Parts: sequence; C-alpha cells; structure tokens
Amino acid sequence: MRFPVRVLVTTAASLLAIGANASDLAKVRSLAASCANCHGTNGVAQPGMVSLAGQPKDLLLSNLMDFKSGKRPATIMHQLAKGYTDEQLAQMATYFASQKP
Repeated sequence: MRFPVRVLVTTAASLLAIGANASDLAKVRSLAASCANCHGTNGVAQPGMVSLAGQPKDLLLSNLMDFKSGKRPATIMHQLAKGYTDEQLAQMATYFASQKP
C-alpha cells in the first residue's frame, strides 16, 4: 500500500507531537491497517460503516477507550480495543485524525 507524501508527513508530524519517534510511524500504520477490514483503507469506510479518517483525535480516543473499558457496548470493538495498550490506541487515534476523509 502506497501513501501520499502529504499523508506520511502529516501523520509523522502528528505522531511526533504525541511523543512517538519517526520509526514508530510504520508500527502505527501497521496497527491502523488492522482496522481496514471494517473501517476502510486509511479509515475511509464504505457506506454503512463508520469512517475514522479526519475525525477529531479526542473523539476517536474517547470512543476507543470506552470500547476498551466496556462503557460503550459493541459487537466486536470492545474485544478488539482490549488487545491494544492505551498508548497504541492514542497513536491510532492520532493516525486516523490525520487522514483525509
């Protein structure tokens, strides 16, 4: 999968802002790729599914943390979110927030 340079630069800048180093970008893209089956490539979903791209980072992270804690019910997201650390969820939220909707 190829990413436009603008997307990589924006994402890298966002990740650096939360304390990730440049080598973490590939790891975060890998984590985010696991969301593509339901939420589409780079978070741009097909009709009927929630798009993550361009959503506010704080909203994305809040939703992910609510899924992880069980506060927000779901069919599968509560199970998936539990598989990530809080830091990984924050990195994915930053990644998707930086994507073009």
